Amino acid sequence: MAEVETCRKSHHPEHVKTNLTHRLNRIEGQIRGIKRMVDEDVYCDDIITQLSATQSALNSVAAILLDGHLKGCVKNRLAEGDETILDELVTTMTKLMRK
Repeated sequence: MAEVETCRKSHHPEHVKTNLTHRLNRIEGQIRGIKRMVDEDVYCDDIITQLSATQSALNSVAAILLDGHLKGCVKNRLAEGDETILDELVTTMTKLMRK
């Protein structure tokens, strides 16, 4: 019998999805702006400043997602007795701290 693959999905409230989408759209614009700066040979320090701002914006998106993950997915799986979520959470936190 073939093993059934589970499809993991998040269930963010609509206002959170909208907030994340707006933030990601702004980040996408920032990335395009940085690429344009490189193409136009803008001073390195100015590009680095924009990279830093973009990284900060990405960190904000990650923080929102992590908050929802902890209060939703992690909380629910722990309530169901599934402690494997803790190992997954440690892996996720390690990825976030690699910056």
